[in-house]
Amino acid sequence: MTLVILDTHAFVWAISDPRRLGAETVELIEDATNELVVSAATAWELSTKVRLGKFPEAEPIVANYQSIVNRLGAIDMPVTGEHALAAGNLSWSHRDPFDRMLAAQAIRENAVLVSKDPAFQQLAGLSLRW
Repeated sequence: MTLVILDTHAFVWAISDPRRLGAETVELIEDATNELVVSAATAWELSTKVRLGKFPEAEPIVANYQSIVNRLGAIDMPVTGEHALAAGNLSWSHRDPFDRMLAAQAIRENAVLVSKDPAFQQLAGLSLRW
């Protein structure tokens, strides 16, 4: 079993337009032997962007977040104190707090992070798939 954490854009595309993910990513997400996870950091990022007017089309996702996560067959991953400390201590110049948290969770939990964001490629020790 592989623990698979979806980056925020991967989560949104998985539920709204899976064709944007690519065949390998869809296969990874649909593989029943993997445990699919959506981080609390994703909920935080989506709700923040909706509130700021930067991602208004995500409002229905925020309003129905838990049922969408469940429908995807994923589970919530809380942000723990250990995750927060790991995110703050990452030796990585990338400043986005959401990305730092997702990366820290993936490293700490020995998970694969599904993301198309090239910023993650700079981080040693992160298992990244797209």
